[in-house]
Amino acid sequence: MSPRLFQFHEDGFLVLEQFFSAEECESMRTQIQRIVAEMEVPPHCRTTFSTREEEQLQAQGSSDYFLTSGDKIRFFFEKGVLDEKGNFLIPKEKSVSKIGHALHAYDPVFKQITHSPKVQELGRKLGLERPVVLSCHSRNKTLIVTPHQDATFLHTEPLGRILGFWIALEDATQENGCLWFIPGSHTNGITRRMVRAASGASTCVEFVGSEPAYEDKQFIPLPISKGGLILIHGEVVHKSELNSSESSRHVFTFHVMEAKGTTWSKENWLQPTPELPFPSLYT
Repeated sequence: MSPRLFQFHEDGFLVLEQFFSAEECESMRTQIQRIVAEMEVPPHCRTTFSTREEEQLQAQGSSDYFLTSGDKIRFFFEKGVLDEKGNFLIPKEKSVSKIGHALHAYDPVFKQITHSPKVQELGRKLGLERPVVLSCHSRNKTLIVTPHQDATFLHTEPLGRILGFWIALEDATQENGCLWFIPGSHTNGITRRMVRAASGASTCVEFVGSEPAYEDKQFIPLPISKGGLILIHGEVVHKSELNSSESSRHVFTFHVMEAKGTTWSKENWLQPTPELPFPSLYT
């Protein structure tokens, strides 16, 4: 096993600086601007994006717009940018928190990045035999992202089959909201899951179990330069702090599952559809 691969298995994350070129980052940022300029979201579908449990259930959890976004390109907005009728209070290009969840399937630029030869080569180095792409999103971050594990939202049997690819389209610093991790926390399993609620419930999803309390001193920051890639194990605990700077922090993230010998939970919010089965990472 290479030292880097060993490090990933030890820590649950791995930083690969300069994985993508400046040109590739700019092509993604330009494409995001184009997508946002052309977006049309009916006011009743405009939901804010949050990672706080109560707010998640209230915004995404009560919205079919979120639940059915796995095979579409949809938009989620920053807190406080919409009035009570769903109209924008600021320019719409500054209002978008997240675009998801099928850019990798329907947008040519993001599809090319997701399935790029270097990503496929990395998958093979990681020993992935039948990796499939689950979902992706682009984010311009301002808000806090609370401590979480990706497997809370993307559950598999057995665990340990989910891998996040987090790409910095701009420098991510402690001031503008880089990721923070608890090294080695991917070995403790998960204690919380977001599942589809029973039909007739007041929300579309609900949380089962609870997230443990983590101490700030357990986390280490992972600043990374534009074009850098962070590999994220599905069970490693990570978060990001408030973007306290004037600069934006655009990222593109996608999740991959090793499909060989793996069962995808029918209770997950995200489900493959006839229109978009989970595509193979390898082309």
